[in-house]
Amino acid sequence: MEPEKADKEGNSLQVTDVDAALEYLNREGATVMTEINEKALVRKIDMMVIPLMWACYNLQYLDKTLISYANVMGLQEDTSITGNQFSLLATLFYITYLAFEFPTGYLMQRLPTAKYLGANVILWGSVVTLNSAAKNWAALAALRTLLGCFESAVAPSLILVTSMWYKRSEQPARLGFWYVGTGTGSIIGALTSFGFQHYHSEVFTSWQIMFLLFGLITVAVGILTMIFLPDNPMKSRLTREEKIWAIERLRENQTGIENKHFKIYQAWDCFTDPQTWLIVLITITSNIPNGAVSSYQATIIKGFGYTSKQTALLQIPSGVLACISVIGAGVSSAKFNARGPIIITLLLIGGILGGSLLAFSNTTNKSALLAGNYLTNVIGASLPLIYSYSAANYAGHTKKVTMNAVLLISFCLGNIIGPLTFRDADKPRYLPAKVVIVASTAVSIVTTAVLMTYYAWENRRRDRKYSGLSHNENSEFFDLTDRENKEFRVSGINFYVGKLRTNL
Repeated sequence: MEPEKADKEGNSLQVTDVDAALEYLNREGATVMTEINEKALVRKIDMMVIPLMWACYNLQYLDKTLISYANVMGLQEDTSITGNQFSLLATLFYITYLAFEFPTGYLMQRLPTAKYLGANVILWGSVVTLNSAAKNWAALAALRTLLGCFESAVAPSLILVTSMWYKRSEQPARLGFWYVGTGTGSIIGALTSFGFQHYHSEVFTSWQIMFLLFGLITVAVGILTMIFLPDNPMKSRLTREEKIWAIERLRENQTGIENKHFKIYQAWDCFTDPQTWLIVLITITSNIPNGAVSSYQATIIKGFGYTSKQTALLQIPSGVLACISVIGAGVSSAKFNARGPIIITLLLIGGILGGSLLAFSNTTNKSALLAGNYLTNVIGASLPLIYSYSAANYAGHTKKVTMNAVLLISFCLGNIIGPLTFRDADKPRYLPAKVVIVASTAVSIVTTAVLMTYYAWENRRRDRKYSGLSHNENSEFFDLTDRENKEFRVSGINFYVGKLRTNL
């Protein structure tokens, strides 16, 4: 007997294309899981997937920002490029990153997820090594273009892997654990830049050696990812009982685990869902500052009057603050189920306070300028919480993959706009670009509040309309979209004040 689902009018339909997890459960049978079993299983899953996901994202961030460190190490002079050409290098990366999101989303669904991710890590690592041989603008532009193609796979793959393994309540913290790679990448990059600036040779420049080293490390991590990161719980190194437990514990998500068939109607459902466009606007406006800071942080600090070596060391606090804010936001969001309020708090600290200090402090007040620069790194901690909205509140495998592509395209648009606000004509203060940081963050805050209000309204609407609905057995794994599944409720909107909890 085939399982059933309901169409949009509530009529019974036969399901012939269910989630891979349900096929596995039907084949393997059931088992009983205790609280102790689950805690031990989650620890085992953490050790199996988190270190590799962190390594991929750490290198993704580090490899794309190496060019910022190289710029203060003599890249422009050695390759005879202008400041505007350097800005365009950052833009080229995000243009191809954007262009490849839908193709990579389709391939990620059709191919084994971890193997596809690992192959792309190897390819972008190879591109990074080739930067050491670049001598002019054309070579750098070609390599940045290829880097964007291959790095486009990492974030959507990791979001998908996270949703395969963890409950919705666990996802913000786990997303934070691998997204903290942005902070650790900043620290590693700054220390490496400082170290290599003490290297002098007639054959290779310090920035060439830096590209070569990290490119080879990235290739090695890509190989390890292909070997050790499971494609899904059903194909992991867990025991049979652990695989069943890993699947059964995700029933409450109601988002499924994996389905290799691309369903056009689910992709269309993503584009007609109001939450999609609110999340798009939040992502674009919060990443305009992120694109500016990640590409120009070294240039901004050096503009305060510091040497190249001092600039490298002064970037370390940025990485530390990014790590603290990402982990703190992820853990707090998981504990209180409150993504929206925490996103707003991060944007207020990083974009409004940090951006204002950076833009409006006296040019002689280096402490205030540095503080503003450091605080802007807090903005980036909002992105994994936005990722977790996508992981938790979108169901149906094709819809999830489509939303991940839309989300990363939005990320790219923000990062394309950000560097373009830094113009040679505005040197050395870049005041218009810093004002944009404040303005775009304000828009993001307002839109986040609107999204929270919409989510609360939608949950109340569903509670009223479907309060008497009986549970359809195994519907969690019918590969239904969140709007098809009448039992689905969005998460991450609670706000705690003392003992008072509200949904706004």
